[in-house]
Amino acid sequence: MAQDTAVVILNWNGKRLMEEFLPSVATLSQGADVIVADNGSTDGSVEWLKENYPLIRVLAFKENHGFAGGYNLAIKTLEEYKYIVLLNSDVEVTENWIAPLKEYIYANPDVAACQPKLKSYTNKEMFEYAGAAGGFLDKYGYPFCRGRVFDTTEKDSGQYDGTPKDIFWATGAALMVERESYLAVGGLDHEFFAHMEEIDLCWRLHLQGKRVVVVSESVAYHLGGGTLAAGNPRKTYLNFRNNLFMLYKNLPLKEGSKLIFKRKLLDGLAACLFLAKGSFGEVKAVWKAHRDFEKCKSRYKNQPNANILKQFSESNRSVVVDYYLKGKHCF
Repeated sequence: MAQDTAVVILNWNGKRLMEEFLPSVATLSQGADVIVADNGSTDGSVEWLKENYPLIRVLAFKENHGFAGGYNLAIKTLEEYKYIVLLNSDVEVTENWIAPLKEYIYANPDVAACQPKLKSYTNKEMFEYAGAAGGFLDKYGYPFCRGRVFDTTEKDSGQYDGTPKDIFWATGAALMVERESYLAVGGLDHEFFAHMEEIDLCWRLHLQGKRVVVVSESVAYHLGGGTLAAGNPRKTYLNFRNNLFMLYKNLPLKEGSKLIFKRKLLDGLAACLFLAKGSFGEVKAVWKAHRDFEKCKSRYKNQPNANILKQFSESNRSVVVDYYLKGKHCF
């Protein structure tokens, strides 16, 4: 019987990660076909896949299209599937992880995206940074999660279990999307290159009247860390720049301009803190992020008329004030 769901792993020279993580995905993803979209790897990944997992379909691209471009190309190609799960190559899945996601999205046609509860692969009692138990944005556009605020992650003691919860954004590390909705909003923004693409995608889904949820009955473990470690100026640059892009394109122009002015002040404060620590690369990264935002923001036009953030009570708080001034490090 043909499946209507595909788990798509985007790979670029990730043979070592697939050796470690693909066994759980191949064994425990009942109810979905597992597909690897390869971004022009040169480390023997494709050959290893064909030899060790001959039943797994491989979409072999001739070049590296990046994270967003690779997934956009793969999802456009996979016309036979109604639902796609974007799964990082460093994720270990658990028994019966697909079924709760499918059951909820089947029963709720207004849901365009959902995620499992995401925990740490290296410390399985803890939530993982990149998504935890579902994400939100605060009043100034800073992302945080149930289970993770800034660099502080919580121990999972079941505090976020229960009925699937509406969230503002779902993690891109393990993200089930309805294919038509994904394509209708243009997929992931390839201009971002890396970081915050999934938040931007979920925002655009909300603007189309769709919902995004976390289904805690489904559990996955993420190694995390990515290709850029925390404190890497390139990562700092992408996070600061992409956050500005996201606010500018998804808020009404007048509201967005006001918020970006406030963010410039806050980002200036962050640069001063980097300077005080002697992190000169980070200072330059913040400056470059704002320079390039101003140079490139004109590519985004047709801002929405509604501020969807106001529909979420979690967006009324400032996580900066809560975390640094009030000492509140939990959701």
